[in-house]
Amino acid sequence: MNLNFREIASATMILFAVIDIIGSIPIIIELRKKAGHIQSEKATIVAGLLMIAFLFLGKEILNLIGIDVNSFAVAGAFILFFLALEMILGITLYKDDAPETAAVVPLAFPLIAGAGTMTSILSLRAEYETVNIVAAIVINIIFVYLVLKSSKKIEGVLGKQGISVIRKIFGVILLAIAVKLFAANIKSLFI
Repeated sequence: MNLNFREIASATMILFAVIDIIGSIPIIIELRKKAGHIQSEKATIVAGLLMIAFLFLGKEILNLIGIDVNSFAVAGAFILFFLALEMILGITLYKDDAPETAAVVPLAFPLIAGAGTMTSILSLRAEYETVNIVAAIVINIIFVYLVLKSSKKIEGVLGKQGISVIRKIFGVILLAIAVKLFAANIKSLFI
């Protein structure tokens, strides 16, 4: 086992920016209003299991359809780039239909473990040790759970402006990560 705290910290920050649970607080509050209750524990466990399963099976699924991890990482860099633009500019390039209930489906997938998160996990696999990515997923899942449990309090403390500022900061971090991921993997496609 090759635990590397620098890799864990880096992977944690990447996943934190992609999952963007702080930026999702308004959506979580809206879900709570519509459904009356959010299944925080269930949503968190399902999202964590989805992410870990994709970490281990994602590469095999890609091999099955004939795509290598570096190509997927480059594609992931583009997704992260557009997610970052959405966060920084406050625009919506892609939006799913609004979820009807606050059950596992809209929370665990696609809100927490969505396409951006899955792409990031496989992209991270091209750069980091698996054990460090698992640690990063666990750290993020714990944070997601805490945010889901205390979303009303967080919104009250940060306010709309605070959430907006945090989103923009993580958008810039995500943009830098997208550029790094693209640069690190594009070379291998032409060798």
